[in-house]
Amino acid sequence: MTTKTKYRAVLPLALTLVLAGCGQQGAPPAAKVEAKEAEGVIHLTTQQIEAAGITLVRPTAGVSTLSLPATIESDPQATQVVSAAIGGRIVALNHNLGETVRRGEVVAVIESRDAAGLRAEVEAARARANLARSNLSREERLFALKVSPERDLIAARTAMTEASIALRLAGQQLSAAGVGGGSLNRIGVIAPIGGQVTARSVVLGQTVAPDAELFRVANLGRVAIHLSLAPADAGRVRVGTPVEVRAGARNSVARVRFVAPVLDAATRLVPAVALLDNSGGSWRPGEPVTAILQIGASGDAVSIPDSAIQTVAGRTSVFVHTKDGFRAVPVTVTSRVGGVATVPGLSGRESLAGEGSFTLKAELAKGEAEHGGH
Repeated sequence: MTTKTKYRAVLPLALTLVLAGCGQQGAPPAAKVEAKEAEGVIHLTTQQIEAAGITLVRPTAGVSTLSLPATIESDPQATQVVSAAIGGRIVALNHNLGETVRRGEVVAVIESRDAAGLRAEVEAARARANLARSNLSREERLFALKVSPERDLIAARTAMTEASIALRLAGQQLSAAGVGGGSLNRIGVIAPIGGQVTARSVVLGQTVAPDAELFRVANLGRVAIHLSLAPADAGRVRVGTPVEVRAGARNSVARVRFVAPVLDAATRLVPAVALLDNSGGSWRPGEPVTAILQIGASGDAVSIPDSAIQTVAGRTSVFVHTKDGFRAVPVTVTSRVGGVATVPGLSGRESLAGEGSFTLKAELAKGEAEHGGH
């Protein structure tokens, strides 16, 4: 037996019938089509390719897709924890889950002895400041009349300055604690931003410690998609990269806002965040979605339709169109999303068999079977 055996093969019955059905006068005969199994080559004329329903497609260079599972979350920059700076007992809760609050609106009232102490300190500081102001006025008059020495005037001015500082400090402490109007021993906890109440951690009558979380408020007009990227993929993702977000029949387009410069210590992946407009309220935090990123292809990778990919002799392959027909070329698929596959190794200038490429695979399989029978 010679090192390279040539044999004659006929296209599968389906292809033969198609060609025979096109047998108008002047049409090329569909008798025999030569196949070289060792080289994965199938010889077909242009008329036979058209009659068999084989379409030709071209790779798209420089485009790749990446599909990842993700979860809708509140935008971190539009989410605030509502807490009280001092501890006490909850005596009023003005909002429930899902309700809308305005910035600066009182969402809870806490009864606290510390609040009474802060108010008392402010009142005492105000009284001392008033007294220092009165003393300073008196010393200024006495000094003008040359009755009081200058050192008394300087002392009065120093006392007035110190009293004013103490009053401002007491007022700032009161403001930081969120103590607004009302009774002496109560503070009103206000919402730092406008939005919806997404969490409530307390109940009426509960005693809370200082800085304990009472509510969580989020502006859901924009939500975030948290992604975890492989280091090799993270290098091809930039701020502004579009992200298609899918969940069932719904889909929207987000944009990458942040790609971490370091890997997550636990997962060894690169965290990234995309922001999605949610003015219509169709996306809810906690909802699982599929995120599809349109990214630059790595190296010489190109994108081709799934219909162009077949398994030939156990290897993933495509059929490259030649002047005499097609040649099977093994490829490696790096990603496969939405009917499009990403493969390296092709120049992007090839013409490939798309729809109908299964006919070519079947012809090679038929030739292999006939060859095995010799």
